[in-house]
Amino acid sequence: MLEARDVTVRFGRHIVAVDGVSLGVSPGEVMTLCGPNGAGKSTLLAALAGDRWKGEGSVLMDGRPLPNYSSAELATRRAVLEQTPTLSAAFTVGQLAGLSIPMQVPPERTEEIVRESLDDVGLSARAGHRADVLSGGQRHRAHLARVLGQLAGAEYMAKAGGKASTGGRYLLLDEPTASLDLVHQIAVMKVARRAASRGVGVLVVLHDLNLAAAFSDRIALLCQGRLVALGSAAEVMTAERLSTIYETEIDVDRGPQNNLRITPVLAPSAAV
Repeated sequence: MLEARDVTVRFGRHIVAVDGVSLGVSPGEVMTLCGPNGAGKSTLLAALAGDRWKGEGSVLMDGRPLPNYSSAELATRRAVLEQTPTLSAAFTVGQLAGLSIPMQVPPERTEEIVRESLDDVGLSARAGHRADVLSGGQRHRAHLARVLGQLAGAEYMAKAGGKASTGGRYLLLDEPTASLDLVHQIAVMKVARRAASRGVGVLVVLHDLNLAAAFSDRIALLCQGRLVALGSAAEVMTAERLSTIYETEIDVDRGPQNNLRITPVLAPSAAV
């Protein structure tokens, strides 16, 4: 399990971005962090990733404090897709997808991992294109292929060394659907679900509450840095709670396929 125990993160003396949060994501599940802007979602994800960890409390991966892992160890156990990943060179899409695969992985297996990762994100046809000239959404999916390749390469190395059961693997995605159209938003969340089906613990930051409800095993609802609720979508996403957190009236009901449906209640337009 990748877990936060009473984690607090401050920016300066007076800004508390995350306030005493405890939660954990287990291998094989998708957990989503939801909440309004400024709720502390991305900061909490960064803490769980071990990114510049200087907060209070503790973060552990499979019972071991995260600061006790070396950078190389972390790279084999967890992969992180930031909100705005950047390119420092003119890689092709295929090169970018293979960038985080360990060099010790045989070339033929590396090629397979790249093909599988690009197929997962729907970019196989663009493997030879330069990544820096793609649209923003396509480039984001190319980076998702990169982190998928990182985990697949690490899994290969663990199995090759006879260490496949030494601990869980974790995929942390910070707003992976933000720059995507509806079809690719759904495709990315299906990638997250497939990763979980392969035993990966997936932690996702999402603003779209309907996507969160459809694809998450559990949802952590944050507001002003605090954990407000944690559980299944049905347990967490009540109309009263969401209306309070988002400061607008929100209706929660069931759609035609009994899926949870979250809808803001909009006042009729005023006559001109």
